[in-house]
Amino acid sequence: MADNAVLPHNDNVVWHTHPVTRQDRELLHKHQGAVVWFTGLSGSGKSTLAGLLEKELYQRGVSTYLLDGDNVRQGFCRDLGFSDEDRRENIRRVGEVARLMVDAGLMVLTAFISPHRNERQLVRDMLPVNRFIEVFLDTPLKICQERDPKGLYQKAHSSELLNFTGIDAVYETPQRPDLHLDGKELLSNLTGCLLGFLNERFMLDP
Repeated sequence: MADNAVLPHNDNVVWHTHPVTRQDRELLHKHQGAVVWFTGLSGSGKSTLAGLLEKELYQRGVSTYLLDGDNVRQGFCRDLGFSDEDRRENIRRVGEVARLMVDAGLMVLTAFISPHRNERQLVRDMLPVNRFIEVFLDTPLKICQERDPKGLYQKAHSSELLNFTGIDAVYETPQRPDLHLDGKELLSNLTGCLLGFLNERFMLDP
């Protein structure tokens, strides 16, 4: 489906409101729902940092869920490839799921390369104001390639893997991320920075 394709309107499909609201669920959880969206190159440390943050939040009694790029593509988005069109659809689907989780009052953490600014903006626009936190994990390409935990950069350089972000596909760095993290820093320091930021935004205290 082309990016500018318009789906036909169906008068039989309507959005239903329910007696229990997002605000009710947030009071039950004792914190606000939001999406913490990690973006960065493959190997930048997104999944690792998101996992550490989720563990810290869980220990503080925060209701969380971590959406990881590889996990989503094994099931929910397994029909998609890595063309620009498929990447956009992948992020759109994740955004819709994250939106429902926020409506349930959860703190949703996501770890996706999400290389295009318009894709990240698409998800931001789906959510209530100030409930999308874009976290740019800024790790130099050289370090990402040295890590190469899945051997993807090696495959990309040998042309076994095409359209790979950072090599033969573009990564558009965030222009105004909510939080810009230095991927060369210790993970413990980055986790502490994230926790402090979320507290400042009152995400953990509705």
